[in-house]
Formats: sequence, structure tokens, C-alpha cells
Amino acid sequence: MDTHLYGKPGSPTLLVQMVDDHDLGLIESEYGKIVSSCPVKDFSLLAVKVDDWNHDLSPWTAPPVFGSTPFGDGASHTLSVLIDDIIPSFSSDSSDRTDLYIGGYSLAGLFALWAACNCSLFKGVAAASPSVWFPGFVDYCKANPPQTGAVYLSLGDKEEKTRNPVMAAVGESVKRIYSDISSAGIPCTFEWNEGNHFRDPDLRMAKGFSWLLNREWV
Repeated sequence: MDTHLYGKPGSPTLLVQMVDDHDLGLIESEYGKIVSSCPVKDFSLLAVKVDDWNHDLSPWTAPPVFGSTPFGDGASHTLSVLIDDIIPSFSSDSSDRTDLYIGGYSLAGLFALWAACNCSLFKGVAAASPSVWFPGFVDYCKANPPQTGAVYLSLGDKEEKTRNPVMAAVGESVKRIYSDISSAGIPCTFEWNEGNHFRDPDLRMAKGFSWLLNREWV
């Protein structure tokens, strides 16, 4: 996995985001938007480019919902590489002295939520337009609440208006996850954005990370 750091190395706050080639073209814009929203925060943004999007970010196998490419079960390995190799290389001295946040867009948003369900390393999660239609994930998240301090969720208001019956469930799925996380006592917010799944991903991610950074943590 290739890594790209935006901001000062060794910052006390590190935002981690899994990306693909398309996301990389927008990360600089996203980083600038977060800086504008959080001008007094000392943070850096680490973009981690995965090799196989459908495999590396999927928690378990699932049939394809568009095209012919199925989903793999590589999320566990990806998280292990993040925790054991990548994050320690970019944290200030050691990960326990750095505020770590994880976020992602689309399937990377699903991965960010799943990662928080499986470790307590991250202070907050920003999941923008997450692929929570993924088969079995809503029930998994309820049975394994995120081990984090706060969760930001967002969705485009046209995303559930699709002919694909699996992906059309994304609206109800994200609302159930919001309800379940809130019921578990975890501070959580859910924001609707204008447009479909492909509109303004850099802005949507920036809004999520900014909400986490600007929270008054107790």
C-alpha cells in the first residue's frame, strides 16, 4: 500500500484515510478544506492507497452488486498492516501519543466503521457516503459497536434512488446504524448532503473530519 502524507510529519493528530487513484486526485483539495475549517488544529492527513479496492476494504466475501467483480475479505489484513506497520511510521513517537482518526468514502467509509468495530485505536470515525448496504454489515455493527469516541455519518440525498435493489437500501441502512451507535452511548451525527454518491467527495470527507476535530471532547 502506498502512502501520501499531507501536513507536517509528527503532528499530534493524524487523520487516516484509505483511498484509490480517484480519491488521490482530490485529497489535496480535501486537506485544504479541513485546514480552512480547523485553522488552529495541528494535524496531518495520511492517505493510504489500497491495491485492490473491493478486496482490501471488504470485511467478508460478498457477490458483486454492480459489474462482475465480487467483494473479498481483505479488511482484516489491511487493518493489521495499518496498525502494525503504517501508522507507527507516521505517528509522533508512538501511536499512544497521537490522536488517531480514521475516515473514508464509499467502501473506504465502510472499512473505517468496521475498523472501529474491531479495535479501540481511533478516537473518531468519519464515514462519508459509506457502503453500509454491504450484506450483513448493519447487524454486524449493532452486535459489535464501534470502539471509538465519536462517529460522523453522511449520505447524499439521491444515493438511495437507484435501480440496484442492494444499493437502494443504503438510506435505511445508514439510519439504522446511526440509531444503533447512538443507542450504544457513542456520540454520533448523521448529515444529509445534496446529490448522488459521486458528488463532492472531497467536501463530504472534509466535513466529516472537521466535525471530529472541532468537537469538544470530554
